[in-house]
Amino acid sequence: MTIWNKKEPIILFLGDVFFFYLALAVALFLRSWQWPDSELLLLYIVPFSIIFAIWIFIFFLAGLYEKHTLVFKTKLPSVILNTFIVNSLIAALFFYLVPSFGIAPKTNLFIYFLISFTLIVFWRRWCVHLLGFKKRENAILIGSGMEMRELKEEVNNNERYNLKFVFSIDTNEMESIDFKEEVLDRVYSENISGIVIDLKDQGIGPVLPRLYNLIFSQVKFIDLYKVYEEIFDRVPLSLVGYNWFLENISFSSHVAYDFLKRLMDITISFALGVISLVLYPFVALAIKLGDGGPVFIVQERIGQGNRIMKLYKFRSMMKNDSGKWIPDNEENKVTKVGYHLRKTRIDELPQLWNVLKGDLSLIGPRPDIIDLGRKLAHEIPYYTVRNLIKPGLSGWAQIKQDTPPQSLEETRMRLSYDLYYIKNRSFMLDLNIALKTIRKLLSLTGV
Repeated sequence: MTIWNKKEPIILFLGDVFFFYLALAVALFLRSWQWPDSELLLLYIVPFSIIFAIWIFIFFLAGLYEKHTLVFKTKLPSVILNTFIVNSLIAALFFYLVPSFGIAPKTNLFIYFLISFTLIVFWRRWCVHLLGFKKRENAILIGSGMEMRELKEEVNNNERYNLKFVFSIDTNEMESIDFKEEVLDRVYSENISGIVIDLKDQGIGPVLPRLYNLIFSQVKFIDLYKVYEEIFDRVPLSLVGYNWFLENISFSSHVAYDFLKRLMDITISFALGVISLVLYPFVALAIKLGDGGPVFIVQERIGQGNRIMKLYKFRSMMKNDSGKWIPDNEENKVTKVGYHLRKTRIDELPQLWNVLKGDLSLIGPRPDIIDLGRKLAHEIPYYTVRNLIKPGLSGWAQIKQDTPPQSLEETRMRLSYDLYYIKNRSFMLDLNIALKTIRKLLSLTGV
């Protein structure tokens, strides 16, 4: 039993590629009302294959291979249309700026866009569901607290999951129910194939022997933690304790990963840092003309191992807070120039030198200013765990939350994402975050 069919992104990818090529064949057929011969196909397949590879990358940036792709069916055509507009511009530039392939599709290209858009929408919205991997299995949810209710609501209200909770049991009320009548009998009468359960809940102990007998009836048991993480891509804070950290947070040496991560940090930060130098004189001039204040600021923030690090930024506020937490009643507003610097993330460019220096990574939890970090450490349990690894320019929490946390509850949410990253960090996850960060930057949201 799985909550999310991990083969679906692969199936979506293969289907997209198939319909891209099918649309090309149809477009060539409409050109002369006969199927193209091998020579004509070869002429078009090579350049279009390059285009298709770029298009697939744009699809990924648009989130069309994520597990939430099929949530809003009514919005899917507009998402695909926006993606196709970008793809059409890329294709037009490719064919008209790289004429070495000897073809200039013009009208054929426009016809191809219409055909491929129609086929992709048809494939994504209707054909995918005919493949049958969306069949839902009946299950029981056993646990307690907010996360259990959140999990039940998310799973039961979205058909994208392979599971449906027929009913749930709160472990705090376990003693007041007739276990045989309300659980065992319903398992058989309602064709229950799985039980999602919080095995660490102390209230579950007395009924474990009776649940054990269900494995002989082919009932599968799934840990509540794993299901929650798989669906929400974060760690449920109220379900973790010291034992969770001892079991899941390992800091043994990952030589290959550490080497690749540092190599990526050095290579990309140096390249982008050098290229971005072109912008520095213009940014400096804009800041000086704006209010005449200093161009750069240096903030002290909490780095890896709770060590203090100095972070470099273009000044975007009226005065330098030097890494201090600014109370609500103190005036330190964003300047007019600073607003645009923040909107475009240009104010963050000097931090590339922090990455090159080694204080910061491209990917990791965002470092807190000192006073605020210490304040949050007193108010949120386990908060300083996020400082066990090197902070980053962008992170898992930044691509999952549209805006920086504005409340204690949102900060707890950020911590749950940070813990997920610390537990599951890998080079592929870093690459995934990097690509999604590009998407955020292009849309001028989040991060």
